[in-house]
Amino acid sequence: MADNDTPLSRRTVLKSTAVAGAAGLAGCMGGGGSSEAEAIELLHAWSSGDGNAAIEALVEGFREEHPDIEFGEDPVDGAARSNLDQVVSNRLQANDPPSTFQTWPGQTLTKFGDAYADIEGDVWTDDLKNNYLAGPKEQAQLDGTYVTVPLNIHRINNLFYNTAVLEEADVDPESLSSPADVVDACEAVSQNTDAVPFAHQTSGSWSTTQLWETILLAEGGIDGYNAFIEGDGDVDQVRSALENVVELSEYYPSDSSSISFTEANTMVMEGDAAFIHQGDWAAGAYSGNDEFNYGEDWGQITYPGTSGNYLLNMDSFPYFDNNPSAEATKTFLSYCGTAEAQVLFNKEKGSIPPREDADVSELNTFQQDQYEDFTSSDNQPPSIEHGLAVSPNIKTNISDAFSGFLEENDPDATADALISAFQ
Repeated sequence: MADNDTPLSRRTVLKSTAVAGAAGLAGCMGGGGSSEAEAIELLHAWSSGDGNAAIEALVEGFREEHPDIEFGEDPVDGAARSNLDQVVSNRLQANDPPSTFQTWPGQTLTKFGDAYADIEGDVWTDDLKNNYLAGPKEQAQLDGTYVTVPLNIHRINNLFYNTAVLEEADVDPESLSSPADVVDACEAVSQNTDAVPFAHQTSGSWSTTQLWETILLAEGGIDGYNAFIEGDGDVDQVRSALENVVELSEYYPSDSSSISFTEANTMVMEGDAAFIHQGDWAAGAYSGNDEFNYGEDWGQITYPGTSGNYLLNMDSFPYFDNNPSAEATKTFLSYCGTAEAQVLFNKEKGSIPPREDADVSELNTFQQDQYEDFTSSDNQPPSIEHGLAVSPNIKTNISDAFSGFLEENDPDATADALISAFQ
């Protein structure tokens, strides 16, 4: 499930009845302080669905490693990540930070940048540095300092398809090599079937932003993509990607402006649509349907033109300065950085571990294929829509540009607005 569709948030509070692990014991003893228990307070927005199952699996695994840990829960009122960030902001202003919380890494970290502390050496050991790929390692740092631990990888540049619909349309997905080829394939579906060629929702701008960023990666390559997120984008590449989105919009559902991502995704499952571009959370719904099987009824290709790139979204747990449970929190974050913990979490979440040495045999076949693509990828660029690639204020400007784009469908004006977003 996309984080954008996450319902009411909650927080999980880990309460230790003894110092958590050897690191915690060493920390307390080293400080000459008491042997009192430290409490770990973890705030997150996974109140239901795959996220809820994943965080429960992670916490259970941590408890098995540290059996003197108790758990309690308290609600965080409101909707999803935006409310969670507000709760954290309020806590920081009150000088009452939680131990850690669920956040996207990368430039999202700048929102609370002054509140984080360096965890290189304590948590980011040589083990993590040697087993995380370059992209996730870069996103775990703020101004060159390790402050957070990514525990999963979601991929943005997926193109999912219904096998039967493409066979009826005489479209071979493996033959598609560019964004223009996707448009041609949609035309073939339109001409030869009764299915909607490209299931896409425009009731919110986020799906269109992540579609555009994927096409920009295809049109501009990794150099062009990186230039854009660094504020030096090529307006012609930006415009070209937008023009391709406009071409694809001719093949959206007629009610795209009123349906949700879940409804669009269901169209693919039910054979009413051929393609959908989404993060790998789209496959979570497929895996729960025994009559819609990977490799038979549905498949996925790297979005044409982006081969060799694994466009990242991630969840992570950062470390706050003035931490209320300093050593215990480091123990928890160290656990989250292990291959074992990441397999437990990602088996339920539908994402993959950021470590390249994980044993993914317990994950499903689709996840294993994604993991193989990830570990063999040349680049792991950060997502724009999901806040890794650009700071929150720039992200707001980009979102505003796409709100206008959905109303006017004007590639020229939107390209100028996207270039200007960094000013």
